[in-house]
Amino acid sequence: MGNQSKTNSRENILEAARGVAQARGYGGLNFRDLAELVGIKSASMYHHFPSKADLGAAVARRYWEGSAADLQAMWSESQDPLNGLRQYPEIFRRSLENDNRLCLGSYMAAEYNELPEAVKKEVQAYADVHVAWLSKVLLAAGIVSAEQSEKRARAIYAAVAGAQLLARSRSDLALFDELIENYRAAGLLPA
Repeated sequence: MGNQSKTNSRENILEAARGVAQARGYGGLNFRDLAELVGIKSASMYHHFPSKADLGAAVARRYWEGSAADLQAMWSESQDPLNGLRQYPEIFRRSLENDNRLCLGSYMAAEYNELPEAVKKEVQAYADVHVAWLSKVLLAAGIVSAEQSEKRARAIYAAVAGAQLLARSRSDLALFDELIENYRAAGLLPA
């Protein structure tokens, strides 16, 4: 198998695993099922990922890296911190629009106690990326002081992730939108 085929197989596995993890969490990752999804032999999975923990960590790392790139792009495109804060919930909404899935960071955080250490580290990185970005944008918008920015960023992250969780439990995208509007009305997010 050439390097290009190995790379393609690895990429296909990561993409399939992301979808499974968003739908069923880390516990739902199964090498046999994933191999079938991507059209390779189960044993071939171990050439790319020696263990489920390695796969889970790679999926979570890729997810937070993609999220960091999305957040940076959101900042670069508008350069208006208030607009960035208004757009922020859309990241979570997109997962709900995709077959009522959860953000991978939220799903795996719910399984935190059962996760291998390598996966826990990547799940924490996802939350850290969001909190750091929100903190930076809140400061740039002049909404909070430097002393309060991280606390407010955590509150926003937790509230938006919680809105996603509640909306998913009811398969109700309109509920997510309603909750976000209520966060705006309460002043947690800018109107």
